[in-house]
Amino acid sequence: MWIGWIEFDVLLGDVHSLKEKRSVVRPVLAELKRRFDVSVAEAGCQDQYRRALIGVGLVAADRAHLVEVLTAVERFVAARPELELLSARQRELRSDD
Repeated sequence: MWIGWIEFDVLLGDVHSLKEKRSVVRPVLAELKRRFDVSVAEAGCQDQYRRALIGVGLVAADRAHLVEVLTAVERFVAARPELELLSARQRELRSDD
């Protein structure tokens, strides 16, 4: 069994409040969950309205599938016009590591 996750540090566009931030981040999280069947959460920077840390996790039977999904998730986030991707950090672990 393989466990993988990716963390995105993103800068939000024309956002001036935490309420506006939620209206941008929530649809992205919902779409990631729906499209890729992954666990997803806003994992940091909750008190900053122009920044968000988004975490995505996945458990897979083989490493190839894990890498394929996490790569697709990264492409999806990078292509979102309302987000500027500042960094992405990815990690993979095998269950017996």
